[in-house]
Amino acid sequence: MSPAITQVQLAAGEASEHRPLIISLFAVFVVATLVITVWAGRQTKSAADFYAGGRQFSAFQNGLAVSGDYMSAASFLGIAGAIALFGYDGFLYSIGFLVAWLVALLLVAEPLRNSGRYTMGDVLAYRMRQRPVRTAAGASTIVVSIFYLLAQMAGAGVLVSLLLGITSDGGKVAIVALVGVLMIVYVTIGGMKGTTWVQMIKAVLLIGGTILITFLVLLKFNFNVSDLLGSAADNSGKGKSFLEPGLKYGATSTSKLDFISLGIALVLGTAGLPHILIRFYTVPDSKAARKSVNWAIGIIGGFYLMTIALGFGAAALIKPEEIIASNKAGNTAAPLLALHLGGVDSTWGAILLATISAVAFATILAVVAGLTLASSSSFAHDIYANVIRKGTATEKEEVRAARYATIAIGVVSIGLGALARDLNVAGLVALAFAVAASANLPTILYSLFWKRFTTQGALWSIYGGLVTAVGLVLFSPVVSGKPTSMFPDVDFHWFPLENPGLISIPVGFLLGWIGTLVSKEEPDTGKYAELEVRSLTGTGAH
Repeated sequence: MSPAITQVQLAAGEASEHRPLIISLFAVFVVATLVITVWAGRQTKSAADFYAGGRQFSAFQNGLAVSGDYMSAASFLGIAGAIALFGYDGFLYSIGFLVAWLVALLLVAEPLRNSGRYTMGDVLAYRMRQRPVRTAAGASTIVVSIFYLLAQMAGAGVLVSLLLGITSDGGKVAIVALVGVLMIVYVTIGGMKGTTWVQMIKAVLLIGGTILITFLVLLKFNFNVSDLLGSAADNSGKGKSFLEPGLKYGATSTSKLDFISLGIALVLGTAGLPHILIRFYTVPDSKAARKSVNWAIGIIGGFYLMTIALGFGAAALIKPEEIIASNKAGNTAAPLLALHLGGVDSTWGAILLATISAVAFATILAVVAGLTLASSSSFAHDIYANVIRKGTATEKEEVRAARYATIAIGVVSIGLGALARDLNVAGLVALAFAVAASANLPTILYSLFWKRFTTQGALWSIYGGLVTAVGLVLFSPVVSGKPTSMFPDVDFHWFPLENPGLISIPVGFLLGWIGTLVSKEEPDTGKYAELEVRSLTGTGAH
């Protein structure tokens, strides 16, 4: 038996030995958040309460909640694993996720808050034909959210399996189902108010846990970052190349293109993510929206700097074979690092493992609640209320439709999450970013800044970007053809890149432009002038 597998079994043994402690920590968080959700649910009386939390949150509160929404399982588990296995190339995820916020701040946050009411569809449909554009916006929101949910479900399955020593596929699927059920409860009962409070608490826990691990890692190396990086390079078995570009994305021309594709998707994707965009509607005005993004950048920036300690700390203290033996994609690197820092055969190690894993689980629950709320809100507000009912639905009926949609989306996510349990969660989230940047971002930017943009351009952009991105993913190595694919035993991939952004994002922009040029529809310049004034000044904003 290899030492790596023995270590993993030892970790699982430690976890099982202290299982009452682990289950207690998980239970405390779940019960506490359920209490908050029920409390918030009692205060959720109108559609504005359900969709936007009554617009009562301050800039700091919303910045904290945005951070909680954004720092997902990909950030905590996926990036740490990617750095632990691929060094410098893994850290590129941190840089991409952080730089993306500048695009969101400069181009989207303020005009979107001024122009819309509850969803992205409100902005897109303002000067277009309502029904087709809202249908497209709703479909895109749901697809992007489900891609993102896959990553969180995969992270949950890996994490709890490690802690409880569950190795059977059935057990892992049951864990994914449990997370799905909890997220359905959060959203159906608490709406945006409950979800926002859960995200704020989770952000504080995640930052606190990450600071603790970062401090312990630096303490181990006498606060000498150079020693930390040197030990990581030596322990990785890759030497100096571990700290240089190219370990994952430099070996071939295809991998270099994959890196460019990943970078474009990460930087442009945030400004098109529905669950981030709807957070701008929870504050009273656009000034608060802008301030909340500033708060979020500060909090998220600090967190991503600390991922250096998480990832390189794991590489320095744990053999790569052990990380891979625990999870092929490296998703358990951060919890294993906590165990090693405390001592593999010690109670302190088990306590640290349980605490960090409970924080990661909190991260997953908060993010899946936000994602589910975004997609169910878009279905209820854009598709049900404005397309199916043509604006005749009451607020009560609209909120009821959102709750039913939450259950349906939860069931779909559980099914797909069970299939994706062995994929790196940072890579899965990057796919969601690519789909968002391909379908949503071109349409949002054209709607806000191009006077001539038409309904046909919007439809071509959304559906064209969506179909291209999802189609290329289906026929990429992410789904088939590699040991780390969703279906490793079959191979029907023909698209060589793991991220479709390099192709699908330009296609989304190009189709929006071509669709507008060939459209016979005359753009409503009056409506555009209204939208421009509203987006810049907030006049008439809800």
